[in-house]
Amino acid sequence: MTTHPTSPNGPVRQLRLVVEAEDYEAALAFYRDVLGLPEQAAFSSGDGARVAILDAGRATLEIANPAQKAMIDEVEVGRQVAPKIRVAFEVDDAAGTTERLVSAGATEVAPPTVTPWESLNARLDAPAGLHITVFQELRTLEEREALDGFGKDA
Repeated sequence: MTTHPTSPNGPVRQLRLVVEAEDYEAALAFYRDVLGLPEQAAFSSGDGARVAILDAGRATLEIANPAQKAMIDEVEVGRQVAPKIRVAFEVDDAAGTTERLVSAGATEVAPPTVTPWESLNARLDAPAGLHITVFQELRTLEEREALDGFGKDA
């Protein structure tokens, strides 16, 4: 039996989303300088290959069935827009962040909207072909868990 080192939260230590960006410089400036993800490391090779690893804080993987994905699109945007993968960033100020990101080249798909799960969510199409949500929690986790439909799957 092989044993795996574990972090306090389980055997996986990090979720890393790898995105190919045709315009590397523009994408790096958008996510690092405008959204504010600190650069953790960067690597390059003599053949022009480059990568920057940006710290996005705590990572989670949200698994949604098609009905949930459709419901989230309906609540946040009013129509089906998201591809199978959407990247969401929790921020302190969803409205201000949305303004900064649009000024830096993102396309607003839907403005900040209060959701039934008590967060302020905005949708954008961003560099590197990512469809993103920026969200601001308006209640604590404990307060949200008391809302209808919230809890944990067994």
